[in-house]
Amino acid sequence: QVQLVESGGGLVQTGGSLKLSCAASGRTFSNYAMGWFRRAPGKEREFVAAISWNGGNTYYADSVKGRFTISRDNAKNTVYLQMNSLKPEDTAVYYCATDPVPWRTSRATSSYDYWGQGTQVTVSS
Repeated sequence: QVQLVESGGGLVQTGGSLKLSCAASGRTFSNYAMGWFRRAPGKEREFVAAISWNGGNTYYADSVKGRFTISRDNAKNTVYLQMNSLKPEDTAVYYCATDPVPWRTSRATSSYDYWGQGTQVTVSS
């Protein structure tokens, strides 16, 4: 099975930056696409960003486009989410997940099969 461990969350001021990491183990990392999702207090899980197996294709939610950047380093079995210009609305638990279709950049939760435990991001106003 695939195991995913997120890190890098924390408390940051409005306008600040954080970089999240998601380290994978258990399978060949480059064989799947990756996605980031988040769940804000009192809300359902929502899509944030996705990246294909080789990083050639990315897709972002409108709410983070231009502020967040998803990337991956297959040699390190790690996917990243660079978050800039953070807003209080970005406060959420952030999850990474695997998509077994390597070329895809899906926004649908049903496309993903393994999920990390989540890391808390809090943006203070």
